[in-house]
Amino acid sequence: MTTDYDIKDINLADEGHARILWADADMPVLAQIRERFEREKPLEGVRIGACLHVTTETANLVRTLAAGGAQVTLCASNPLSTQDDTAASLVRDFGISVFAICGEDTDTYYNHVDAVIDSQPQITMDDGADVVGRIHETRREAIEHILGGTEETTTGVIRLAAMAKDGELTYPIIAVNDAKTKHFFDNRYGTGQSTLDGIIRLTNRLLAGRTFVVSGYGWCGKGLAMRARGMGCQVVVCEVDPTAALEAHMDGFAVMPREEAAAVADIWCTVTGNLNVIDEPCFKTMKDGAIICNSGHFNSEINIPWLEEHAMSKRTLKPMVDEYTLPDGRTIVLLAEGRLVNLSGAEGHPANVMDMSFANQALCAEYLLGHAKAMAPEVYDVPQEIDERVAQLKLDTLGIQIDTLTPEQVEYMNSWQVGTV
Repeated sequence: MTTDYDIKDINLADEGHARILWADADMPVLAQIRERFEREKPLEGVRIGACLHVTTETANLVRTLAAGGAQVTLCASNPLSTQDDTAASLVRDFGISVFAICGEDTDTYYNHVDAVIDSQPQITMDDGADVVGRIHETRREAIEHILGGTEETTTGVIRLAAMAKDGELTYPIIAVNDAKTKHFFDNRYGTGQSTLDGIIRLTNRLLAGRTFVVSGYGWCGKGLAMRARGMGCQVVVCEVDPTAALEAHMDGFAVMPREEAAAVADIWCTVTGNLNVIDEPCFKTMKDGAIICNSGHFNSEINIPWLEEHAMSKRTLKPMVDEYTLPDGRTIVLLAEGRLVNLSGAEGHPANVMDMSFANQALCAEYLLGHAKAMAPEVYDVPQEIDERVAQLKLDTLGIQIDTLTPEQVEYMNSWQVGTV
């Protein structure tokens, strides 16, 4: 079989193959699932269309799906997140159709999304809902083939929930992002570490003693704030949710409106999934030399068009580090074109946390085959039994044992008659 693909350079495959196997060594849960899939072939003949970050960790998910018998077509979910050597190895060594080139322009990006849709997927896997959105907006002929899908990100879940609310969603989607074994660990520990990794690689700035502003105190924001404090930063949180703001305060962080934060920020990172979080009022009061970046899925969180329009000049200090000079002489430094700084400036989440996220992806694909026909076109939580199975498998691989309830305790927890004694 000839593999169709569009990648940067197939000759990068040797390096990519070594890195894929290196990541696999720290993904034992997914490896166990892959071994079972290899034996049982639960996805035999199923076409899966995936729009995910093309990284070494994703490569091991794709290997697992293929081991289960699936025919996988993969494109990038962000123009800057593709690891070109990983894409090359997936094509050469594992026979996967990959459409992804780091730095691709918007037209190429959507051509690659269309290539995934052209494979007539029965299951979609999204990281930001671009495939689902494209299908519903311009490629509706693909709907007839689709059983269901999964979504990996907070941003994507927000989009899909809006589609479902408007009655536009035509097939069921499992929100892998909302699994406990995803957002408790991937969003918090993965985003916290990888975002700082990207910022440090791009800037080589000392973080200790600087004021680090985090917009959004969801699971990603919690992880980022925690890690920034660990690096010696004075951390400020900006929020619109009063409960989340109160939690940030109780966790020991300064909380203030964005206009006030703009005046003190040395480094500012958004993790909200929203639009124009850093906007005109912020730019007008920012300190000279302030660094801004985003670790949410889309580059809409920073109002980059405002900077492009109002800056007197723009210069590239180094790849993915752009300096804008405002009319009053102040400079603002934008990282990674406002795209995910953890994947554009670094390598994304460590394999150990993606192990759980991608275990959920693989098991949810298997679940959809048996249940999708009975599911309404809505956004669903990951079934509890899958979430708990992933957690238990992770504990097993770590050699950690936990207690179990005795029959007496089970009976007590399911009764109401026993009170104060």
